[in-house]
Amino acid sequence: MELTINGHNMEVTQRLSNYVEKKTGRLDRYMPNLAEVRVDLSAENARNALERQAAQITIRDDRGTILRAEERSNDMFASIDAVVDKLYRQIDRYRGKRKRRWRAGNGEELMMGEPLPVETAVDEEDESIVVRHKQFAVQPMSEEEAIEQMELLGHDFFIFFNADADAINVLYRRLDNNYGVLQPVLD
Repeated sequence: MELTINGHNMEVTQRLSNYVEKKTGRLDRYMPNLAEVRVDLSAENARNALERQAAQITIRDDRGTILRAEERSNDMFASIDAVVDKLYRQIDRYRGKRKRRWRAGNGEELMMGEPLPVETAVDEEDESIVVRHKQFAVQPMSEEEAIEQMELLGHDFFIFFNADADAINVLYRRLDNNYGVLQPVLD
């Protein structure tokens, strides 16, 4: 398991680094195929003093599954505790879904894709330019697996390679809390 700790608008002290290592060191017990853990710690100038210290953890396993959690508080150590607890709940939910699908289905392992990173555009004098490009790997999956991955990430949309349609599709959450799938067609 590779652990990366990043600090934004703050210095990551040795004490803080050791604390993060101690708290995230047990994650591989619950996800034995864990490949990468990325911890982003930030101190922000928020109006609410209770939300100034943010901790975000993103984990990836060797199958491509991504779980992400973020928590904020007025104390960085409390934020780390809260985000690790939230991540354990997500891992438990993920493992439960995999077990239920394995028992109900044909026993095949699930394959998950990677979410689409958000591209940001900057307005400068009525001109919008793309300021970030990001590439990501996708793995074939069904629409049900894409819904599961989107729910685990907490996103409103998800790009995936639809194994049934043999094409890239976009899954999105509709206002009525149902799902829609965009299937591009070349003219």
